[in-house]
This record gives sequence, C-alpha cells and structure tokens, in this order.
Amino acid sequence: MPLNATSSAILNHLNASAPDMKAIGPIEFRAYSAQMVQPADPGDRIVTQDVDADGVPVRIYRREEAGDAEPVLVFYHGGGYIACGIESHDRLCHRLARLAECAIVSVDYRLAPEHVFPAAVDDALAALRWVATNGAHYGLDISRLAVGGDSAGATLATVVAARARDEGGPAIAHQLLIYPGTDMVGETASAREFAQGYFLDKDFSELCISAYVRDPADRAHPWASPARAADLSRLPPATVLTAECDPLRDEGRNYAQSLRDAGVPAAYTDYSGVFHGFVSMFGIVAEADQAVDDAAAALKKAFGTA
Repeated sequence: MPLNATSSAILNHLNASAPDMKAIGPIEFRAYSAQMVQPADPGDRIVTQDVDADGVPVRIYRREEAGDAEPVLVFYHGGGYIACGIESHDRLCHRLARLAECAIVSVDYRLAPEHVFPAAVDDALAALRWVATNGAHYGLDISRLAVGGDSAGATLATVVAARARDEGGPAIAHQLLIYPGTDMVGETASAREFAQGYFLDKDFSELCISAYVRDPADRAHPWASPARAADLSRLPPATVLTAECDPLRDEGRNYAQSLRDAGVPAAYTDYSGVFHGFVSMFGIVAEADQAVDDAAAALKKAFGTA
C-alpha cells in the first residue's frame, strides 16, 4: 500500500524543508537534523543520569518508581553514523523505558567524518562491556541485558552482539533491531523502489556511507554489513521491525530470515504505510505507537517480566 495520509503529510513537509543532499556534507546535515529534536514527555516519569562509560558518554534511564535492579537495554541511536545522539533519541528512550519497564543505557558513540569505521563499532562494544562490568552500581540487572537501536544504531546492535559472541561476552538476552541496515553492498527491491523521496534516499545513504566507511572494500566487512557475516548462529534472539516504504525494508526482512536460517529465533514485523524513521513519531503516527508497544512487549518477554 502507499503511504498513509499522516505519513504522507509528514514526508511532504520533510521533503520541502530538507537540504539538497548532493550539496551539503555530513557536518551540515548534522546541524540540520539537530533542529528536529523533540523533548521527552515528562509523563513518562523517567530519571536520567549522564555517565562516562570508559570514555564513551552514555545516559542511563530508569523509571521514577524503580526499586530493585532492572533489566537493561543498551541502545544505539540512528543517524547514518554522521548525525544524532543521545538528545535526538531521548524522547524514544524515555517512552521505551516506561513501556518496557526496564532501564536503558543510550550510547553517544563517535560520529563520522571525524571518526571513521570502525570507531562507532568499537565505542558500541566498549559501552556494552562497561554496562556489564559497572551496571550493578547504577541499579541495572546485568544478568538481563539486551542491545538495540534504530537504523545505523540497529546495525551497531547486531554487530556488537556478534562481537560479544566471538570476543568473550557479555551474554546478551535479545536484539531489538528497528529498520537495520544490514548490507552496504547489495541492492534490494525496496532500495530501488524507495530510492528517492522517502526521507532515507539514495543520495543521503551515499553521503553517510562514504563519510563513515572511507575504504570501499570495507563496505562488505561484517561489522558494516552484518548480513555478509560468515556465521550468524548463536546470536541472541531478535525482534526486527521495518517500515513498508523504506529502502532498508528488505534488508531487515532478509536479515531476520538469515537469522532464522542460522537457528536464531527472529520475530519480524513490517508496518504498512510508513517510512524510515517513523518509530520516533509516536504520538503522531499510529503505526509508531504500535511499533513502540511491540518493541516494549518483546523486551518484557525477553527479560521475563511480561
């Protein structure tokens, strides 16, 4: 189906105000995207704390009434590896912490072009290991640990899960992957269909990838394109969420199937009539509210709190 009416109106507004991706660079796009940050809802009643996680800034989210140690989601934001950060995803982390009844640690990994591949991956893993080592001091139940994120952050989450599997832990209970990019080399039907005019267009993707992965040969590296990993077995169970009108839709769907083929439980949901980035639009786009609810339910099930 085409974009629904709400999504179409939002996309028209974004397209009308967006800069020409062929005429700007990563730093200019970062400044543009910072203008779209929306405040968190105080009704979520979340307490936050900013901490240095062995050199990687993180923000810890806990519900006001939380008493005992809570299970924790280590969250990696999207932004094409060149933009966004803790503030851009603050609203989403507040809502997920409330609905999933868990703590969240949001990771402010280094961005390109100042810091190129694999700096973001290394920061993502360092933050995860810091949580596993130090989380108990901050009210986190490190025996129930998940990783997740949206877009580039979802890619980082699944790459970190693979590195944790191969490099001595920590143990991860679940992966929450919201429209992940999983293959920088191949081209899918959805990438062709939604190449222009759907927020995450081909020009923007190339801007991000070329800034982050300087050596074209590295685009096929499993830390950049996890779908190309030689072994996807023994990864944590996954929840994969995609948007119908998104160039990355088929990458997410195919990755979920590849996980299943490798023996990894992977639940997959595609949301009709919406475009890339829709999950952050909860309260405006009905499908976003459903996706956040679904993500929270998946985390509660993984943590044994459902």
